[in-house]
Formats: sequence, structure tokens, C-alpha cells
Amino acid sequence: MDPAILATYNRPVPRYTSYPTAAQFGPAVGPAEHVAWLADLDGVSTALYFHVPFCRELCWYCACNTMAMRRHGTLDAYADALLSELERVANTAPGLVVDAIQWGGGTPGQLGADRLRRIGRRIDGLFDRKSDAEIAFEIDPRYCDAELAAALADLHVTRVSLGVQDFDPTVQLAINRPQSFADTSAAVERVRGCGIAQINVDLVYGLPHQTLDSLARTLDQAVALSPARFAVFGYAHVPWMKPHQRLIDESALPDLALRAQMVELVADKLVAAGYVRIGLDHYARPEDPMARAAADGSLHRNFQGYVANEAPWVVGIGASAISSLPRGFSQNTADASGYMAAISSGSLATARGLAVTEDDKLRADIIQRLMCQHSVDLEECCRSHHVDPGAFLAGIDQLETLERDGLVRSDGLRLAVTEAGRPLVRFVCAAFDRHLAGGPGRHASGV
Repeated sequence: MDPAILATYNRPVPRYTSYPTAAQFGPAVGPAEHVAWLADLDGVSTALYFHVPFCRELCWYCACNTMAMRRHGTLDAYADALLSELERVANTAPGLVVDAIQWGGGTPGQLGADRLRRIGRRIDGLFDRKSDAEIAFEIDPRYCDAELAAALADLHVTRVSLGVQDFDPTVQLAINRPQSFADTSAAVERVRGCGIAQINVDLVYGLPHQTLDSLARTLDQAVALSPARFAVFGYAHVPWMKPHQRLIDESALPDLALRAQMVELVADKLVAAGYVRIGLDHYARPEDPMARAAADGSLHRNFQGYVANEAPWVVGIGASAISSLPRGFSQNTADASGYMAAISSGSLATARGLAVTEDDKLRADIIQRLMCQHSVDLEECCRSHHVDPGAFLAGIDQLETLERDGLVRSDGLRLAVTEAGRPLVRFVCAAFDRHLAGGPGRHASGV
């Protein structure tokens, strides 16, 4: 893409893990609304997401809701709060069917093997968990010992995601995350030895001191681990939101043109290694469920990114966790202490959210198709929501510019994202976002 055109898209837009995005959530949704919305899930297939906002130490690049925490008393209290919140969800929707479970953070392994086993046993005691439910767990390979690997097997974990980011020592020093390839490889063998065959590797491009050569070496090493999937995210430098990112030397960050070259390098390397390119930032082996879902049109996207499970709804458990429910979104308070206090008081910890409108559902459908399939039949989509396509598109004024710049091509009311536009698909989605202009959210910029 012409660098001058690329530069015009160096502005903040959401990652569209939902629509409307979390930037639009507000205090009008609290525990009472959350309870009422959870009741809709009685007998419904649902995914559970557990958020553990603790790490052994803090990596400077990280934009997740987490903090360094090693105190056993706090970890005990947090595990107790997760258990209590689970009980309240089960009391509200006793027939809820668990189709998938995702453990994220932070570093969920920071809870330790015994606490994790307690929670796993309680999930099985409270809910009907499908026998083929995917249970995914994010790990820090530096702290995945034999005890944790055995606990993951006891939790029936089917897939682990390894945080790697980059193997280059200079880059690791700049983001405060020393992690050798040998330690990472040992963690992979440990979890595979416990019967967990599905491995994901998470990488990040756009990090300080990262070059095309160093990124190529990291990709080669990561491919040597033979993971089933890759997630390769662009680093978002948002020090106004995450003050610890101020410890990163901004002058060492790759510029926009180099970031764009990194996107191409990642795609070239991983496709050549036999992976299928999926959505904005994922790659999978052709036989992987995510690749099959992308091929048959069933891939979808939620707050955990791209997912291949069938559950349309997510119940979030833990500090800052977001629930995606038939009537809207609800989010727990982000502060771990506040979360534990709310749960211990006998309430849910819901701090904010948003009830979705019929217009939101239409736009969410369009954005979901663009993010997952990179195409949408706007007429069919509008008709399925009982909306006149002409009237709806009269309010969408950016499509001509997107087509002129080469991000999309149109055939009547069929819209397809081009290969050149693929890294910028968020900007195509933004054309359908009625909340974005003048909204309060702060988002990552560019590619």
C-alpha cells in the first residue's frame, strides 16, 4: 500500500472484539441488570471466561488488566471470590450448559495448582459441561512447572496458549520479559507430556528494537515448536492508559512503515510454514478447528479474540471480566480488591455495561462478518435484521474512500476486504461504527 495512504490510517480504532465496544459501557448496567440478563442463559450453551489479574512480575509492554502479585493470602481470597461468583451464576441460570472455558489474565497459573483444582471441581459440580468442551488456558512458559502442567490436565485443559512475544534478547530486555527458547520448549514438552496436544503461541510485532531480521528469527524458532495456532498481535503503545509502558523507549519503536513490513513478513513466514491465515491476526494448521471454522463461515469473535466454539454467549468471571449476553454486555469492576469486596458482600461485582439495541445488533453482525470472513453481503445482512439496505447505507459515508484507497472492493451490495486492506480491516469495520466519532474510547492506532 502507498505509504501516504497508509499514514492516513494511523489513527485510533477499536479491535472490535465486540460491538458496541467496551468504550461505550456505562454505569446504567449494574448487578440487578446483570442478574436479569444471566437468567436468559438457563438451558443455553455458553462459554465461561475466567480472568486472573495477577502475574509473577509485570512486563512493560503489557496492556492487560494485571498486577504483580505473590501474596498467598490475596491469591486465596481471589480464588474464593471466583468460587462465590460461580455459585451466583449457577443460582441464576442453573441449567447453563458450558460449551467452552477460557482462562486468561494476567497469568492464571499464578493462582497455583491447588486453587485451580478447587475451581475446576466446582465448575463440574455446578454446571453441565459438554464432554467435548474446549478448555483453553494461557500460560507463562517461564513458570510452567510439572505441578502446574499436571493441574492443567486435571482441569481437562485441551489447549494452552504460550506467551512468547519475541525471542530476541535485546527486545526481551526492552520489555522486561527475559524468556529463553529452551525454557519455552521445555514448557511445551511438559504440557504435551500431560496429554495436552493443542498448543498456541502468542507473538507481538512492533516491539522496541525489533527488526525484520530479529522477527524472522523469532518466527523460525516459534515454528520449530510445532504449535497448532499462532496469534500475532501488534504492540499498542498506550502509556496514557498503562503507565508502566512509559518504561519503554519510544524512540526504539518501529515506525508505521516498518510495522506494515512486519505484518507482511509474519504472513509470508507462517503461510509458507503451512498455516492458514485467519482474520486479523491468527494463523492455524488446516486441520485445526479454527481453520475449519474460518473455511465454513462459523468462525466468530468475542472478547477473547477469534473462537471456534459454538457458544454465542460468554459469562465473564473475575475482576474486569466481561459477559456477552443476549440483552447486552456487563463488566465486573476492574480493581481486584473492589471485585473481592463486592463478591464478599453477597452481590455481583458488575460495574458497568450496555444494553444492545436492534441497530447495534445489525452493525455487530456486519462487523463480525468483516472481522471473521472479510466480506459481507450488506443487502442480505440488512434484510435479516428487517432493515431497508438503502436507508441504512445512506448513513455510511466512508465506503467510497475505503474502496478508492484499496482496502475494499464492492460488487453491488457485496463488500470484500482486499489483501492489501486485510491488516486494516478494523478501519473498514469503523465505517459501520455509529459510536466511534467523538466517542470517549482510546484505542490502538494503525497496523
